[in-house]
Amino acid sequence: MQPLDDAALDRLFREARTFNHYLDTPVETSALHAIWDLMKFGPTSANQLPARLVWCTSQEAKDRLAACASDSNAAKIRKAPVAVVIGMDVNFHEHLPDLYPHVNAKSWFDGNAELREASAFRNSSLQAGYFILAARALGLDTGPMSGFDAGQVDLAFFADQPGVRTNLISTLGYGDRSTLHPRNPRPDFDRFNRIA
Repeated sequence: MQPLDDAALDRLFREARTFNHYLDTPVETSALHAIWDLMKFGPTSANQLPARLVWCTSQEAKDRLAACASDSNAAKIRKAPVAVVIGMDVNFHEHLPDLYPHVNAKSWFDGNAELREASAFRNSSLQAGYFILAARALGLDTGPMSGFDAGQVDLAFFADQPGVRTNLISTLGYGDRSTLHPRNPRPDFDRFNRIA
């Protein structure tokens, strides 16, 4: 397989940014489906796919999410075209018989809540990264964030889904590049890496 060209690498990484402000351009529902249809192919351990996404497109849903966030994040959520709750299903193993059918992977997690929690967090975090890259690949921008009360978000969006807990949230839209500050530093390899 050939490496991606520089234009693709720029879009996914080098020129891509995290956005707090978006253009007043709606995000079509078809784009949400397209993001999922890309991100679902990113690898997770034993094809766990524990992420559970809630796409807040209505103002009512964004206001409900904003009520769970810090003041500065609440404003970003309310103004964004879409806000996304990325949850994690700690009972993901119930789906493994059809997601990973060639072995009895469900049995690896039965009765081990601690292992399921760690796996759900790790793999839904991976899926959040795939969400960001899928959105960028499709010409959209994101603003992933912490700064919210996860328990409140769980009550607001996952009360009917026992075992699903919030991992992180993100805004989504077409970023307003005029509002960006200079990019923060990105260190060279030697600062945070070693080859053993």
